Amino acid sequence: MQSDKRSLFRSPPIAGETNVDYRRRLEELQAEVAERRQQQIDEQSSPLNSPSVRIKAWERLHQVDLPRDPAHRLVEVIAANTGLSAAEVRAEQVLRAGATG
Repeated sequence: MQSDKRSLFRSPPIAGETNVDYRRRLEELQAEVAERRQQQIDEQSSPLNSPSVRIKAWERLHQVDLPRDPAHRLVEVIAANTGLSAAEVRAEQVLRAGATG
């Protein structure tokens, strides 16, 4: 999301573009960014997605990795944002620890 916001500022007026057209183009870009963010939010909480997919979507959206500590305060935040239980988030932590260890 941050890179999307920054890209709006890298969209200078195009030669010959009127102020009205430039503003309209920026509004369209902002609408695309908002739509993409909403899709990411929907993906992180969709009951059609597995806990793993939901947590990965949360990580992408917030640009934060799932903490390794089962008592980390983000476990509850991730659970609330993804519609999962804290136990499901902790189960994903265990799966990932097993995959890397």
